[in-house]
Amino acid sequence: MTAVHGDARLATRIEQALGPRHPVAAAALITPGGTTLAARGAPLEADYEIGSISKAVTGLLYADALERGEINRDTTLGELLPLGDVPAAKVTLAALSTHRSGLPRLPRSAHPLRRAIALWRHGTNPYHDDLPQLLTQARGTAVGSPRVRYSNFGFELLGHAIAAATGLPYAELLARRIARPLGLERFYLPTAPGHLGPDALTGTTRRGRPRQPWAGEALGPAGGIRASIADMARLLAALLDGSAPGMSALDPVARFGKKVGIGAGWLTLTFNGRPITWHNGGTGGFRSWAGLDRDAAAGAVILTATAAPVDRPGFTLLTDHGPL
Repeated sequence: MTAVHGDARLATRIEQALGPRHPVAAAALITPGGTTLAARGAPLEADYEIGSISKAVTGLLYADALERGEINRDTTLGELLPLGDVPAAKVTLAALSTHRSGLPRLPRSAHPLRRAIALWRHGTNPYHDDLPQLLTQARGTAVGSPRVRYSNFGFELLGHAIAAATGLPYAELLARRIARPLGLERFYLPTAPGHLGPDALTGTTRRGRPRQPWAGEALGPAGGIRASIADMARLLAALLDGSAPGMSALDPVARFGKKVGIGAGWLTLTFNGRPITWHNGGTGGFRSWAGLDRDAAAGAVILTATAAPVDRPGFTLLTDHGPL
């Protein structure tokens, strides 16, 4: 029998929604009446890879740096990072924050296909680069037209540019401006496998094959953060009550497709008749979803240690108080 921790009713809803595909999972529901947590297959203290929800966190750091006057929307990558006179140096932070930079999803010089094959066959981490390697890739990357184009590469550069503006490495910036002020004890960026916390889970494929942790300095701002379900709930609660840094990141400033708006990393769409601000995440062995119904002062998170989608259960958990 799978071990269950936390609220029994929420645990039942997780079981119904996720089924046997996700033997290790956790969820949080934040409402005006309080926060409810549940987990199965691992303790509530366990930390998960949150994948591209890291981009939404980088969006908060971007908006916070704007408010502090450390950067402005027209600041370019070349003003903050040692890129020289290359096309990427002229890209603005604002364009990066809304996926309109013209940068590709991944740079060709990083050999993404080769890395993807290594991930599929051997479970290796395809995002192990350090910051110098990331900058080398940026110097050799062409920039396309500034149309909407989801870019992991762009958000990696955005996060490290913000960090450079503050004089801190990204991992330390994350700790100083988000984790410590909000009391998040298991919310961190491991820049190498040896930096994983004692409660770090190992992710798996849908067939249960283990995957290497996605730990890497370059990856951090786009997909490298790890967190426990309790800390994700605290972050969303702070976003709902306005005490989190960089609140303006949540507000849509551009379109991201026909029915989706985008702020600084955060997406907004209508689900079950309600505007939901959200982001999801996926790595080699994890899936995640976090969303806010700001009008209802409610939020929800699902974290799993299996690479199978959880978006629909996340949206439903947040907007439907009946069975999932």
